[in-house]
Order: sequence, then C-alpha cells, then structure tokens
Amino acid sequence: MVLLSFVYRFFTNFAFMAVVYFSLNFMEKYPNRAILAILVLVYTAMRAASTLRSFYFFQKIEKLEAETRRLQGPINDGSGGTSTRKQVVADVARLRRDGELKAYMDLFFLALIVLLCVANIVRQ
Repeated sequence: MVLLSFVYRFFTNFAFMAVVYFSLNFMEKYPNRAILAILVLVYTAMRAASTLRSFYFFQKIEKLEAETRRLQGPINDGSGGTSTRKQVVADVARLRRDGELKAYMDLFFLALIVLLCVANIVRQ
C-alpha cells in the first residue's frame, strides 16, 4: 500500500502538470494564456504554502518521537505493553518519513509547474 500511495501521488501530480502544459500550449491568444498562467501560479503558491506548512508539522512529530523514545526507557518495567508502544513509535516514524517524501515530490512538481507558467507568460 505504501508503494501504491507513492505511485498515486506521482500520477496525480504528473496529470496536473500535463493539464497545465496542454492548456497553456493550446491557448492562442496571449492575454488568455497569461491569465490562465497567473491563476495556475496562484493555485500553485497556495499548494506550496500548504506543503511547506506540513514540514513544520513533520518537525513537531519528529520531536515527539524523540521524546517518546527518551521516556520509553524508564517505562520498560516488564508490563507487557512495551512492544506495542515500540511498534506505534516505529509506525509513526515511518508515516512521517513517507509524508515528507510525498511533500518533496509535491514541491518538485509544483516547481516544474511554476517553470511552465513563467515560460508561457514570458513567451509571446
């Protein structure tokens, strides 16, 4: 399922980039193409801001992971729940890492879309 989530994220970002590319290239009038490019740039800026905000969230989760690992040492008194706790911390760490990779993938495609829009605005 993890691999499918990465494939899904790649294809949705690629499809969005393809839609932007074809819509900007099939517009013949410059004012219409420029307006569309500016609207896509605004949308891209909003998505980039949201993605960058998620990095702050991932940083906070990482701090919580470290604190949980630190506090887990004295708790290991043989109560039987330690393996479950360790598994939960490992799952959270994996999900955080996967989320960061997806955010980097999003930022990469958003940067490509910005380049497409700027190139189409500059081109007459």
